Amino acid sequence: MTDYNPADSTPYRDRAEAEGQLEQELSRIAELQDRLYAEDRWALLLIFQAMDGAGKDSVIKHVLRGLNPQGSHAVAFKAPSTNELDHDYMWRCMQETPQRGRIGIFNRSYYEEVLVVKVQPGILGAENLPAPLITKRIWTDRYEDINSAERYLTRNGIAIRKFHLNVSKEEQKKRFLERIEDPAKNWKFSLEDVKKRQQWNDYRKAYEQMLSATSTDYAPWYVVPADRKWFTRLTIARIIRETLEQLNPQFPVISKDQKAQLAEAKRHLEQEAD
Repeated sequence: MTDYNPADSTPYRDRAEAEGQLEQELSRIAELQDRLYAEDRWALLLIFQAMDGAGKDSVIKHVLRGLNPQGSHAVAFKAPSTNELDHDYMWRCMQETPQRGRIGIFNRSYYEEVLVVKVQPGILGAENLPAPLITKRIWTDRYEDINSAERYLTRNGIAIRKFHLNVSKEEQKKRFLERIEDPAKNWKFSLEDVKKRQQWNDYRKAYEQMLSATSTDYAPWYVVPADRKWFTRLTIARIIRETLEQLNPQFPVISKDQKAQLAEAKRHLEQEAD
């Protein structure tokens, strides 16, 4: 992770140079989403993972605000319920994968199982796995299972793009203090956030191992600098737009019979009395 600068904003020197570009990207995304929905062939799944305070909620709010709600579905995964713990760890996420023609947004995901659970192994005990399955290979096995599941989804028309919002420890501290000092943001803060911060190096190592093991050609990870929110939003919007352009959705072409029906309907409407 030290190879990536959380404050990088290349090729822009500051926010002013990028002024207006986010709106252009969002406008194009909205246009492409209309085509995606109408074509009803592809789906797009966007997965967001990050340390607390990196800005996942903010990115989802600002970058995806122009989407048509009929063609999108956002899910924020919290700590699993008792019912969810009695299923395999990918079960609750797989139920939320997007339909054809839709864009799905995962705020956290099954990747928590190789991040939080890995750093805090006590959580693994609550999953009630058979003892013989908890081996030294469990994390490698989970990486393999995740890759296989994502391969399966992509082979069924669900394109996957994954974003790690890479925030610095200094910026995280600044944002935590803002949450404490601003009454409107108090609800976002938890003492659990501070406990995780004390395990910063362990989490960074878990992220490095996860990114290396699960970034594939068919479901790539993007490590996005997250210290400058304007740059984070623009970068993610651009990747989403480029992905949709690669899918190249088109409005359906109607048949000759359907065109004849449209002409007949037009004739009837034009002959109506005012």
